[in-house]
Amino acid sequence: MPTLFGLDRLLADSGLRRPLAGKRVALLAHPASVTASLTHALDALAALPDLQLTAAFGPQHGLKGDKQDNMVESADYVDPVHHIPVFSLYGETRRPTAAMLETFDVLLVDLQDLGCRVYTFLTTLRYVLEAAAAQAKGVWILDRPNPAGRPVEGLKLRPGWESFVGAGALPMRHGLTLGELARWFVATLKLDVDCQIIGLQGWQPEAAPGYGWPLLERAWVNPSPNAPTLNMARAYAGTVLLEGSTLSEGRGTTRPLEGFGAPGLDARRLLAEMQRLAPEWLQGVFLREYWFEPTFHKHAGKLCAGIFFHTDHPACAPKAFRPWRAQALAFKAIRALYPDYPLWRDFAYEYEFERLPIDLINGSPLLREWVDDSNAEPGDLEKLAAADEAEWCAERAAFLEAAG
Repeated sequence: MPTLFGLDRLLADSGLRRPLAGKRVALLAHPASVTASLTHALDALAALPDLQLTAAFGPQHGLKGDKQDNMVESADYVDPVHHIPVFSLYGETRRPTAAMLETFDVLLVDLQDLGCRVYTFLTTLRYVLEAAAAQAKGVWILDRPNPAGRPVEGLKLRPGWESFVGAGALPMRHGLTLGELARWFVATLKLDVDCQIIGLQGWQPEAAPGYGWPLLERAWVNPSPNAPTLNMARAYAGTVLLEGSTLSEGRGTTRPLEGFGAPGLDARRLLAEMQRLAPEWLQGVFLREYWFEPTFHKHAGKLCAGIFFHTDHPACAPKAFRPWRAQALAFKAIRALYPDYPLWRDFAYEYEFERLPIDLINGSPLLREWVDDSNAEPGDLEKLAAADEAEWCAERAAFLEAAG
């Protein structure tokens, strides 16, 4: 049975659309919000004679994905084809305003997620659910697969560490679809909101070769400018940590967020040290010594050496790959080889000015403190993470039905 996404099901089944009759409908989408035939959701929905499309919204990077980097805002505009307002939820505001909410009765959310707490579409989902609850608006999630599949990994966000890259007490890799996350938000935040899920049909997150993504059925479209491959989606729960470090995550190259590097690193020594410290954390992935020269962003124009994470080799086992541990191990190996290396960036990150980016990304200082403590061993972080992962697996069990 082919995998049917929520958007395709809504387009194909007039019965699913019947509750929308006579209502003003808005769409929250991005570049990967496409049908199986690669028609953008905005165009496909606007073509339906029984649906009144009155507005559209874009998350971080914009409805069209035009903004390359973080903290680059998008402006509101009028769509030149459909002549409806397109509101930015990553501009002057990151939450829908009262004026925005007045343009619709039901908001359709069609966002391809990457399965990682830091990916900000998850936070935008929380914000629109909260706004809809306050103004008695409906929210329908047109569900899509979690391309990282069902694995769970990483420390949970600690109380008080909520931010635009930390919408709730989730581990770094949560193993839910966006529809399932919507149900989790509604339940944990106790929201009184009409939230409907148009779920997936035929999705097999345990099936090879995609292990989350229907690899032989659907084209991969970047949900954001630096999400170019399925390999990136699998690695992102680890490589996103690099945004809080001085190491390049490959922005300014054609393969961002699939590896890391910096001038002056000895890639061979680094790889050997990672394998010495915790070889069990490197299962399921091939690590390749890697050289690159970013054209922009960190270390632009300089030759960087580092490590590339491959889950696209036939001998890899994506289900066994633990990217958060692998990247944490890389930091630990750098600290061991270069004790005085200036590893952590200190700059305004996603509109937070007081706390270190690496701590915001992790949802606590725990990982950074483990890296910087010369006496801390891999087993110490393993104990913390394993407890959080077990707790989350038990909590999320009630919300795994949306993709059934």
